[in-house]
Amino acid sequence: MQKNFGFKQFKGKQEAIIESLLAGNDTFVIMPTGGGKSLCYQLPAVILDGVAIIVSPLIALMKNQVDLVRGYNSNDEIAHFLNSTLNKKEIKEVHDDLLSGKTKLLYVAPETLTNRRTSLFSAT
Repeated sequence: MQKNFGFKQFKGKQEAIIESLLAGNDTFVIMPTGGGKSLCYQLPAVILDGVAIIVSPLIALMKNQVDLVRGYNSNDEIAHFLNSTLNKKEIKEVHDDLLSGKTKLLYVAPETLTNRRTSLFSAT
């Protein structure tokens, strides 16, 4: 947790939530702004196999979250965002990192899920 996110201890119910997710349980969480929701999905994503896809309508929040994760990790490919601000070259880099298994967290805008230019299901 400290290596990847800079935190020495859990906040509130984070530890119980994360343990539930790591145990494979569906977990419904409602927390206030600043309550530590992000760590509840970010830490399991880093620990478990695969990639976590986080849908967010806020481009600035996506960039902020990716920058924070990358700031604590030596691997910039660990987190990406995919939205309308990226050019074709940047989209290809995201796809390449996803396909290579380097990416653990992918933030996408809702419209990105259906946009052919940025589709997760198209490698080019």
